[in-house]
Amino acid sequence: PGQDMRKHVIMTLLDTEQSYVESLRTLMQGYMKPLKQPENSLLCDPSLVDEIFDQIPELLEHHEQFLEQIHDCVQNWHEKQKVGDLLVQSFSKDVLVNIYSAYIDNFLNAKDAVRIAKEARPAFMKFLEQSMRENKEKQALSDLMIKPVQRIPRYELLVKDLLKHTPEDHPDHPFLIDAQRNIKQVAERINKGMKSAEEVERNARIVQEIESHIEGMEDLQAPLRRFLRQEMVVEVKAVGGKKDRSFFLFTDLLVCTTLKRKSGSLRRSSMSLYTAASVIDTASKYKLLWKLPLEDVDIVKGASQATNRESVQKSICRLDEDLSTLGQVSKLSETLSFPHQSLDDVIKDLMAAIHRELAEKQSLSFSMAFPPNKVELSTTKADGTESFIFEFPNPDARLSFEQAFEDAKKKLASSKNCLDPEFLKAIPIMKTRSGMQFSCASPSHGSPESSHEVWVCNSDGYVGQVCLLSIRKEPTVEACIAVCSARILCIASVPGLKRAYSCFFPPSPRRGRERAEPVGSPSSEPMPAQPEDAGPQPCLHISISGSSLELSEPVDGGNRELVPFDSDDTDDESSPSPSGTLQSQASHSTISSSFGNEEIPSCKEATAETTSSEEEQEPGFMPITGTYGQNRHGESPTDGRALRRSSRGSFTRGSLEDLLSLDPEAHQSSMWLGTEDGCIHVYQSSDNIRNRKNSMKMQHAAAVMCILYLDNQVFVSLANGELVAYQREAGRFWDPQNSKSLSLGSPGSPITKMVAVAGKLWCGCQNRVIVLNTSTLAQEHTLQVGQDGGRSVTCMVSAGTGVWVALQSSAQVRLYHATSYEQLAEADITPPVHKMLAGSDAIIRQHKAACLRITALLVCKDLLWIGTSAGVVLTLAVSAKAAPALVGLSQGHTGHVRFLTAIELPDGFDVLFPLP
Repeated sequence: PGQDMRKHVIMTLLDTEQSYVESLRTLMQGYMKPLKQPENSLLCDPSLVDEIFDQIPELLEHHEQFLEQIHDCVQNWHEKQKVGDLLVQSFSKDVLVNIYSAYIDNFLNAKDAVRIAKEARPAFMKFLEQSMRENKEKQALSDLMIKPVQRIPRYELLVKDLLKHTPEDHPDHPFLIDAQRNIKQVAERINKGMKSAEEVERNARIVQEIESHIEGMEDLQAPLRRFLRQEMVVEVKAVGGKKDRSFFLFTDLLVCTTLKRKSGSLRRSSMSLYTAASVIDTASKYKLLWKLPLEDVDIVKGASQATNRESVQKSICRLDEDLSTLGQVSKLSETLSFPHQSLDDVIKDLMAAIHRELAEKQSLSFSMAFPPNKVELSTTKADGTESFIFEFPNPDARLSFEQAFEDAKKKLASSKNCLDPEFLKAIPIMKTRSGMQFSCASPSHGSPESSHEVWVCNSDGYVGQVCLLSIRKEPTVEACIAVCSARILCIASVPGLKRAYSCFFPPSPRRGRERAEPVGSPSSEPMPAQPEDAGPQPCLHISISGSSLELSEPVDGGNRELVPFDSDDTDDESSPSPSGTLQSQASHSTISSSFGNEEIPSCKEATAETTSSEEEQEPGFMPITGTYGQNRHGESPTDGRALRRSSRGSFTRGSLEDLLSLDPEAHQSSMWLGTEDGCIHVYQSSDNIRNRKNSMKMQHAAAVMCILYLDNQVFVSLANGELVAYQREAGRFWDPQNSKSLSLGSPGSPITKMVAVAGKLWCGCQNRVIVLNTSTLAQEHTLQVGQDGGRSVTCMVSAGTGVWVALQSSAQVRLYHATSYEQLAEADITPPVHKMLAGSDAIIRQHKAACLRITALLVCKDLLWIGTSAGVVLTLAVSAKAAPALVGLSQGHTGHVRFLTAIELPDGFDVLFPLP
């Protein structure tokens, strides 16, 4: 009997799935495709067609496959037949969840689009009626559109039924348990999305309609603004009596208008799905008096209120005393024998003025008696504090408003805490070719001259360009230089070795200032040299003055502030150009390494190098004429000495032994650029990139996916799955011949992201994270992220004891523990992004929601920054004790957020620099 019931439930699943697929096919074949035909373009606007049937093709494709699997299961039915594995496979896919979420989020827009099309073109209404008569089930378009919303709960009931008739020892039982859990999670997310979409849509429409009801109101709509309540009040004025007023309280704003009660219809938004009649009095007319940010308004209570009344009462007492004094003066003037008419006139005028002032103060005192239905509001303006007194219809109305007002202020304050970022400036970057898109960026950690620069890379697939963005007094594009003939895929700042000469310098009074430190272990070198970025250290630069070495003073950076940068991929040919210095053609210098033999450029390279003014020669040691040790005390500066020439052409003089142990280039930081053609270009940060002279060039067999510095090594991942680790010896510059390599991935699944975590190297390969020991390059752990092996790790950042990871084409970011590897949390960017886009056009919302994904991650100042394909930037407090909430920034991009990076602000940086 149990097996019969199991098969009965499966048959029910097959029948209902068949019916559901037929409904989706009807939507496609009977409605969408005919409307897409050119001859029917007059029936409905093509943009509305896209919005009405958004995600229907994707839903149909998925469920046709699922129906075929269920059909095969029924055809091959036997006692131990499993169905749960099919359900698990189907409902554990992120792509299915994303399709349903996008459909639910767009559902209200789709219904609205149908209504608009009906109103705009009567022929569309006739088409719908005819299509309904022709389809098999005779179902209207609205009935078919609701099917996907209702389908997931149906699966829940069927699996529950199936579990009732499946014994625990049946091989299908554990799969059904997993399927039940997966379907429940999908249902919860869809229900939550449905409620959230309805709420966001309703709030946006109501705010839009309220704006249309208030004369003089503009720009009321904002991404996170919600209407809370309306109050009819009376403003009590010291002069002018009482005036009817209306309050409109929003989550971040208080609006006060005049109120004119009048019956009759008012103008309404023709696009509105919801009306404001349910929340405000639409039978009255309103005119804007003032609107104030909620954080600038306070209700005067307690001591402040008492102080105000006491101040008015004291003024009344002083005026009474003045009147008494003037009365006495008037009586004394009567005793004068000399004519005193002018004095009597002055006394009379003065007494009249005091009476007027006294009447005003007494009226104000009466109004400030504050019966239970009165409220005093105070706001701080540039010219001082202003107070308003309002009278509510009854004490309950006043108390209710006060509570709502205070609650809104508390929520606003909690969301706008100290971590709330402040937008400074949008910086246009000049383009020289169509199709140029940003790819990556990194701050420079070089000399004081270049320590406040951001290198921004963009490419069009044929030319790789670097823009030098200076952050000294204000963000400025200093130069845009074409550096290679390939797309730049990644960039990394590699610190030089810290010099062990700190004894030459006096201690800095701010040596112990707080700085942002990268996550990872310090250098493992036996000598006391450390990377420059390990802390504020004196920097030694060697230059020639006669025959001696000169040490330059260290530059104390003072307290620094980190400023994040982000970028989008907007391909707008009309973008403003801040400079005309961008080179339209890539040029190269002759390539050599610090310690290798000089390379001879190939014919191809030589052709590309014709734009260089001179070729860079091999930096190395040049023995000087004379025998070492002879005439050591002679006058000749060359006797018994040697010269070392750096890659910039400057010479350092000293004994050969000293120069061999002291490589000035090893103490300079460098920028490593990885390209799509498998080349790594290394520029010393102190070099002038404008001369197009790189210090080193390393060619690989595959594209360079990412570059990371850790533990005195530079790790490079290639598109063929290989991981290369470049090393340097103590006191030496990077040697391209000194490297190790191992294969962690394959050409189809290379290492796509690397990050340093607690001294270990985390490598993202497909949907796995491989944890490596940096000394032995041995694998210590493998972590699986999600269930979809077709999605690779694209974003990964470390934050304290946690690591945030996002997969390719995914809208979820996951948090893992750095040592236990346990998943701690998961955040979905879909709801906050949809909230931020609520005020956008329906077509834009539909387009951006269709393929929403995380495109960039950054941790800066206890905030996780999330860049999205919708152009919205979100932040998440990573140090919050309670469950943190994703917050959308009001500034965003029209295209994808390509990168997020952070740089320390220099001393003297003016955050109030002139904005464009």
